[in-house]
Amino acid sequence: MNEPEEYPVELDPVDIEPYRSGNTGIPYYTTFDSGRAGPHVLINALVHGNELCGAMTVDALFRANVRPLRGRLTLGLANVEAYRRFDRTDPAASRFVDEDLNRVWDEASLGGPRRSCELERARTLRPLIDTVDLLLDLHSMQHRTPPLLLCGPLDKGRALARAVGFPAYVVSDAGHSAGRRLRDYGAFGDPSRPGNALLVECGQHWEAGSPRVAMESTLRFLLHCGLIDEDTAPPRLGSPLEPQQFIEVTDAVTVRTDDFSFSRPFIGMERLATAGTVIGCDGGAEIVTPYDDCILIMPTRRFTKGQTAVRLGRVVA
Repeated sequence: MNEPEEYPVELDPVDIEPYRSGNTGIPYYTTFDSGRAGPHVLINALVHGNELCGAMTVDALFRANVRPLRGRLTLGLANVEAYRRFDRTDPAASRFVDEDLNRVWDEASLGGPRRSCELERARTLRPLIDTVDLLLDLHSMQHRTPPLLLCGPLDKGRALARAVGFPAYVVSDAGHSAGRRLRDYGAFGDPSRPGNALLVECGQHWEAGSPRVAMESTLRFLLHCGLIDEDTAPPRLGSPLEPQQFIEVTDAVTVRTDDFSFSRPFIGMERLATAGTVIGCDGGAEIVTPYDDCILIMPTRRFTKGQTAVRLGRVVA
């Protein structure tokens, strides 16, 4: 019942070697400085090595010679070691090398003694990340569902999502029990500091439309930040914006045992009308929806103890 659906690989990985040297002292990270006052904005891709649309977008920005009108613009490619291992015959295997790079952004992990490929990369990136005012982190999803803009649990994140205006579905959540995301790191997750971040899930990992979502999200983000203007963006933007719908995540279901299953194959964005609807079982314990009109956010295809199986949310004003 829970065997993952196989999605076709409709994209080809781009060559990122031209961007290896960068100019920041960190491989694959390049900063363009306008020389005018303004924020430091980071467009970040490849936190997961099998999420191709972000790398395609960064490559396209380089090729288009996009430069900031004010402030600084950094273009970055994070987990290049995993990306190099991408194999069309087993495309999910290159998500990471040793561990998820998007679960290590807490002080205990970054400052502790533990070693892994991803932790070493995060420690290398950290001094640069600490200078960033506004981050857009480009990702994609396991299932073919509508794109999602993840804004975190704070008012400032929700306000940034509203200002950017794309994609239409905005998810406000606190992340995962398995570890902190880059989107929630440092000033981004601190309500008393001005730093802010969004994470955009651009569609299924390898679907042909995901690069378009990644590019439109990026251009609208840069427009809002004032780093590009209307003359730069419109030729690459799609149809007029749809009204946004905000979904507040109230529960994250974490896999507790080696015997986890969903009650039926979920792909995400299902809206279950009645509280108490059984959605799965974990070691014999039923998992049920906590309220009416419960929305399932990004159910996983593979179940690993300690990782998030699915998030549960509801529409908010």
